[in-house]
Amino acid sequence: MDKQTMISNINKMKKEQNAVIVAHSYQVDDVQETADIVGDSFALSQYCASSTADTIVFCGVHFMAESAKILSPRKTVLLPEINAGCPMADMVTAESLREAKKKYPEAAVVCYINSSAEVKAECDICCTSSNALSVIRSIDKKDILFVPDKNLGSYVAKMCPEKNIIFWEGYCITHHKIKSHEVLASKELHPDALLLVHPECQPEIQELADFVGSTKQIIDYAKNSDHDKFIIGTEMGVLYQLKKDSPHKTFYMMSTGLICPNMKKTSLQSVHDALAFKKYEINLEKDIIERASHSLTRMLEVAK
Repeated sequence: MDKQTMISNINKMKKEQNAVIVAHSYQVDDVQETADIVGDSFALSQYCASSTADTIVFCGVHFMAESAKILSPRKTVLLPEINAGCPMADMVTAESLREAKKKYPEAAVVCYINSSAEVKAECDICCTSSNALSVIRSIDKKDILFVPDKNLGSYVAKMCPEKNIIFWEGYCITHHKIKSHEVLASKELHPDALLLVHPECQPEIQELADFVGSTKQIIDYAKNSDHDKFIIGTEMGVLYQLKKDSPHKTFYMMSTGLICPNMKKTSLQSVHDALAFKKYEINLEKDIIERASHSLTRMLEVAK
């Protein structure tokens, strides 16, 4: 089946099934082109919560599809590639978090959206990299147990010195592996370019940046800036939207290794088969949905 025929079939099935296709900005170009909405975790969470579709085809990783199911429990949520996971999300379990809560009984528990439904069920509120600061500032308590990303946690701690952030030892394997010497080499190679990085990068990388922000914030910053050259310090999938928004600007990847293998598992064929064969439906226990929905809906209520 050629590409155009596949896209035609996808659009036909989407209409017949009252389905929407949502895609994270790290997805391959073909998938982003086919999606009804492309964005970061927060934008996609908002969209899924408000959508009137009967079926959500989530082109992302497992925790994202779970979040869509939590927010829309009566809808069918499909994850085109069932093995598209997130190593960071796997670095915290509900059991390990329950033990940590015993150690810090007075702390509010905030989970990054990059966590499982079971972990979200143990937390007071969820956050994304876009809204982490507004979420943290909305909490009355001083002590905050932040899971699982220690790098985003470090960024939050720097920006919210009035809070005592207790870090979990988790991280994104793609962003975390970037080293300072790579960044300095890139800046030396492109001295007239601004460096934009994701807060999942290590603190020393953040310190070298001209701007630190989520996927969407990086895209928006580059689009609205008067500058015309940028070094991009996040997953290479963002280049699709960056070039689409600002074709006259120049973008350099900070490192050739900024590729999330799990995000790249989903293909146009995967999306087609998800609709054609109901691959792969996400189901969660009712108790988990009810408990986890609290952390997600509270995020949507307080975050901007």
